[in-house]
Amino acid sequence: MDINGVAALVTGAASGLGAATATALAERGATVFGLDLPEAIKKAQGTGLPFALLEADVTSAAGVAAAVAEIERGDGPLRVVVNCAGIGPSARLLGRRGPHDLDLFATVLQVNLLGTFNVLRLAADAMSRTVPADDSGQRGVVVNTASVAAFEGQIGQVAYAASKGGVQAMTLPAARDLAQYGIRVNTIAPGIVDTPMLATVSEEFRAALAGSIPFPSRLATAEEFAALVVSIVEHDYLNGETVRFDGALRMASR
Repeated sequence: MDINGVAALVTGAASGLGAATATALAERGATVFGLDLPEAIKKAQGTGLPFALLEADVTSAAGVAAAVAEIERGDGPLRVVVNCAGIGPSARLLGRRGPHDLDLFATVLQVNLLGTFNVLRLAADAMSRTVPADDSGQRGVVVNTASVAAFEGQIGQVAYAASKGGVQAMTLPAARDLAQYGIRVNTIAPGIVDTPMLATVSEEFRAALAGSIPFPSRLATAEEFAALVVSIVEHDYLNGETVRFDGALRMASR
């Protein structure tokens, strides 16, 4: 898929993985629309991001539909969608205060899994109406974000692991469902990435995290994640696949 001249949608684009990915796509000639919540967009104002930010909650059918419709009214066809929005609260199945809060579990699944599915379904619908981009009939590419927790969830990650495991499990059936429309679907499962979520931890803790990664023994960068997204988008034969992005890390129980 040629990125230059197409429209791209990136969720969670006001910071972290989403901002790096949206920036990388914009630098390659895409017209990028970043989706995020109003408070996140407010924080990002004045930071010089090279793409437009649209207010939308990924769990809202109406909100995402409106954003997709706005993108469709633009100049370039919607060809690239990257789902980066997500949350990662920690809670044990049984804790000192009793069983895992049911509302918290539902919220994590709502944002991480349902939100990804909501954007996937609405963006795929828009992509299906575009003219094929090449002789093979390709119309678009969707890249979702899971986590190594989908495979090795740690203590306190039961909700997060369930949500990211769902994203990973959707990959192949979604790719098969959308094959007839020329839309590819792939997923990245990151390990430990240096994003704003880690900005508040101590240097000692960061060093311990880095030391747990076989090679390279450091935290990944958001820009490296973005580079992998670009590679997946440009690699036309990669479809229905989940790619681990973790430096050969296999998470311990805690």
